[in-house]
Amino acid sequence: MTKVAIITGAGSGIGRAVSLALLKSGWSVALAGRRTEGLEATARLGEGGEALCVSTDVSDPDSVQALFAATKGRFGHLDLLFNNAGTGAPPGPLEDHSIEHWRRVVDVNLTGTFLCTRAAFGQMKTQEPRGGRIINNGSISAHAPRPNSIAYTATKHAITGITRSTALDGRAFDIACGQIDIGNASTDMTRAMARGVPQADGSMKVEATMDVQAVADAVIYMAGLPLSANVPFMTVMATQMPFIGRG
Repeated sequence: MTKVAIITGAGSGIGRAVSLALLKSGWSVALAGRRTEGLEATARLGEGGEALCVSTDVSDPDSVQALFAATKGRFGHLDLLFNNAGTGAPPGPLEDHSIEHWRRVVDVNLTGTFLCTRAAFGQMKTQEPRGGRIINNGSISAHAPRPNSIAYTATKHAITGITRSTALDGRAFDIACGQIDIGNASTDMTRAMARGVPQADGSMKVEATMDVQAVADAVIYMAGLPLSANVPFMTVMATQMPFIGRG
């Protein structure tokens, strides 16, 4: 039976790289994201498996429900959910962080992950054969913050709680849940690192990045495990980025 995945944030960056790797491996993939043109561009680049583009706002319960209904209607079952969609707020002093930016980051990063996890859990629990795998995109920020990033950092720490809770609740139903924490994958979001980004000591420094394919390969490994095995947490990072140790 062909394996089926839902990838959120599939129109660019890490979501696109993971989607293409799964398609190349023969998976059928539902590509979810807010911008249809990005999803369609990912689908055109894909080779191997079948792609389904579904315009989705992960912060909207009805939109998430429609995504899972469309995937089930096309493919019949679900083997993998990669909760990848995320956003950040403009950096700035903590006291200037607006409630609007806070709520948007929480809605997408945290509530969106919950809504998609809830939908996947319900389907995986009742489908035949039962079970499946959920992988959450955590981030290095799930371990340590960057300066002026309170909303993003808070949501990524919270993702770890979602991962642990889902893994625990999924045991009885053959649902595995793990988290990949990514550091400085080379995408449009990390272009600024080539010019220098703020450090904890107040300085600006250029940071090393890594090929995003390394992330896709890691997710492929996690996704390919039998449901009797799980990677609860994996960190994939640019070797020379300032994380291990004191900066």
